Amino acid sequence: MARVKGQRVQSSGERRTAGAVRSATEAVRAATARVVPVLTTARERAAEVSAPVARRIGPAWATFTPAARALLVVGVIAWVAAAWGGWREMAVVAAGILVLLVLAALFMIGHTNLEVRLTTEPPRVTVGDPVTGEVEVRNKAKSPLLPVRLDLPVGQGGVAFDLPALRPGTTHAELFVVPTERRGVIEVGPVTTGRGDPVGLFRREVTWSDVHEIFVHPVITPLEPLGAGLIRDLEGNVSENISQSDLAFHALREYAPGDDLRHIHWRSSARHGQLLVRQFLDTRRSHINVIVDADPASYRDPEDYELAISTAASLLVRAIMDGFDATFLSGQHAMTRGTGRSALDACSRAELTGDRITEVAGRGARLAPDTSLVCLVTGPHAPFSTLQRAAAHFPIEVAKLAMIVDPQASASLKAVADLPLLTLGTLSELPGLLKWGL
Repeated sequence: MARVKGQRVQSSGERRTAGAVRSATEAVRAATARVVPVLTTARERAAEVSAPVARRIGPAWATFTPAARALLVVGVIAWVAAAWGGWREMAVVAAGILVLLVLAALFMIGHTNLEVRLTTEPPRVTVGDPVTGEVEVRNKAKSPLLPVRLDLPVGQGGVAFDLPALRPGTTHAELFVVPTERRGVIEVGPVTTGRGDPVGLFRREVTWSDVHEIFVHPVITPLEPLGAGLIRDLEGNVSENISQSDLAFHALREYAPGDDLRHIHWRSSARHGQLLVRQFLDTRRSHINVIVDADPASYRDPEDYELAISTAASLLVRAIMDGFDATFLSGQHAMTRGTGRSALDACSRAELTGDRITEVAGRGARLAPDTSLVCLVTGPHAPFSTLQRAAAHFPIEVAKLAMIVDPQASASLKAVADLPLLTLGTLSELPGLLKWGL
């Protein structure tokens, strides 16, 4: 038989080898297809059997400290060495570790039955105002309670109380003070008790209360009523924008194709001999949108961000008192159409996150499309072009104002490219600047 150039003819031995390989591959696939379901079923059954055991052993294993687990591993190794190697010394070590673990575990016997009440008053304060709290503990058990330690997280720190021995049904109370030197949200709680042995091999913690939040509001300054207004409402302010459908009648004009026939004023049309339609002015409710730059690079010092938040809070409180809708954004935190309390709560949660003010302004424009006045608050290191891009997210009819907080600068007001720019070094300068800036 002729051989085609470039092709190799397989020998009979090679064909038999290839056939054997294919047969072996098919056999492996068939065996795998039979074994996989068996293994899956075995794994599921093992999980079903081990689940109750895990539920029983899990809480006990959780009481083992890292030292106890390490000691347990050493004991097992020592026992294996003694059993297989015949080392009597290792047997002594394993027995000593076992005795130590058993004696330490005896301290974990028993159950604490308490009723704990955690109170903090008041839940909202301004920076520097005092906040006190009380932890009241009652022994609900039928047996006396031995002295135990109560742990109470307070913000980034915490306090600990040594609870004395209590007879059944008796109560003990402890007072504490919450530091409020800085703005923010302070989490108090939960109250926990820890039980362990003197060596530190076992420890069990029990939680007895929920977490309480204390809002430390920023310092604000009183402002005179704001004058900027927009956004449609029955009781809104009349704007200069002409509308084809609203409540504030403005004038009559000639009919143009496409006008709503319902707005034709028939008496005037008959008197003048041509169709005349009504024109209206938009009546709008004021909506202030305050955006605080959360980028640390915009400020000389991170502490200057506190002045920016106080400025924003002062504007928000004054606007809500004037009946404005209010929106606040800073970094990842936002609030819209809230009360004075919710606005200050949002200011308490605000923090430097690194979000650029241009991105936050875009979110603010989408969150409050009916904004009538937007205030951008930032530091001296933010380029003016950045403020312009942030303001550009809002329509041209929206009043815009930029504020620079800089403790090293003097109060000033200037208008650059139709964007009023206020610079203030202290919060007390804000009322005077707003008289000329709004």
